[in-house]
Amino acid sequence: MTTHNRTKHWQALDAAHHVHPFSDTAALNKEGVRVITHAEGVYLWDSEGHKIIDGMAGLWCVQVGYGNKELAEAGCEALRTLPYYNHFFKTTNPYTIDLAAKLAKLLPEGHERVLFANSGSEANDSALKLIRYYWNLKGKTKKKIHLSRELAYHGVTMAAASLSGLTPMHPQWDLPLPGFEKVPTPYWFGAKANGYGDIDPEAFGVLIAKALEDKIVELGPENVASFSAEPVQGAGGLIFPPSTYWPEVQRVCQKYDVLLHLDEVITGFGRTGEWFGANTYGIRPDIMTMAKGLSSGYQPISAISLGERMADTLLNANEEMVHGYTYSGHPVASAVALKNLEVMERDGLVGRTKGGVGAYFQKRLRETFEPHPLVGEVRGLGLLAAIELVPNKNERAFFANVGDVGTHCRNYCFNSGLISRAIRDTMVLSPPLTIVESEVEEIIAKLKSAIDNTARDYGKM
Repeated sequence: MTTHNRTKHWQALDAAHHVHPFSDTAALNKEGVRVITHAEGVYLWDSEGHKIIDGMAGLWCVQVGYGNKELAEAGCEALRTLPYYNHFFKTTNPYTIDLAAKLAKLLPEGHERVLFANSGSEANDSALKLIRYYWNLKGKTKKKIHLSRELAYHGVTMAAASLSGLTPMHPQWDLPLPGFEKVPTPYWFGAKANGYGDIDPEAFGVLIAKALEDKIVELGPENVASFSAEPVQGAGGLIFPPSTYWPEVQRVCQKYDVLLHLDEVITGFGRTGEWFGANTYGIRPDIMTMAKGLSSGYQPISAISLGERMADTLLNANEEMVHGYTYSGHPVASAVALKNLEVMERDGLVGRTKGGVGAYFQKRLRETFEPHPLVGEVRGLGLLAAIELVPNKNERAFFANVGDVGTHCRNYCFNSGLISRAIRDTMVLSPPLTIVESEVEEIIAKLKSAIDNTARDYGKM
């Protein structure tokens, strides 16, 4: 079978049998999917032989790059030794024990107890259950409202999707469920367009934290269980909070006895240049969720860590906690995650993300794109970056048909062999932590070509 015919064969089978996430199935089947066949380092190859540089590390997750043989061997050894057993019936396994102990050393102070799940969505759903259980044990049974932010993304279960603030996720499923409320996001670039005026970023951070406080007071602190937030909002457009924001949020949660749930699914495991976004911003969460970079995406695994306050209450209740999954702490996933953390530590990937290649990445992005006539802002941290495309470089305003320009630019990226995500009209990058300077330059060159072509198409060059 020729390469092209093989692709057509796979596309036909996919269209007949495979339902894709976040896709218009009819449109996708008409177009035909791209079939990825193998990967190495920061590169992917499709079934037509095209080489693609992955500027998104899969879905924000492939920290150690593709094709790491040590992780593959760790998984293979676990498959041969203990391919599966569960953690019910007073049972455990060495891989999961060692992984939990390793995480306790890396997590923020006080987070020494860990539950495992299989995805970020499951972890966040579990966190909400644990938060409700905590308040029930405390006798504060009215505390049932979960606060989160506009443009937040926390997953796709009924509860996690309700927690998410990306409203297109809701109508098909009759969501959000009752008990979920939203507060504004610290999206300074959009402040003017959203009616906040020409406000200083630090003043804006305080103002948005005050909006959280106002919402808690409006609902009644006795009714508010938790505030859930990502240190940096990922799928909402890579929103980096002003420096004033998190200290004020921490103060507000403590003042009103609201549990702080930190969603580290994207920011965890080195992405910001620290092991966790909590370290980057000095946040002291009551409960944390993590996934993605925990295994570099090589195996499905996620975790929920409990701060001292919650651990002391939940784990000393003297009753069965009726929660858990068939694959919680799967031995193969745990073995791969453990090896992933070992490789990241040994190779200094977190440090180089902060001060080595990450610093180079941020410098070159700003040098290249800040002067560009289609770019309103370049923002980033570590190996996370966003390039905001705007109709007028001198105004913090958005295109009339939000998303059209971003999609147009993304298509140019895909066609040139670069994976960069478009969120509304913001081009987003999150490459593997193993990326080197020459690969950074390749990403920048391909993205600049895509933005140049988009600017010409829209009469901006």
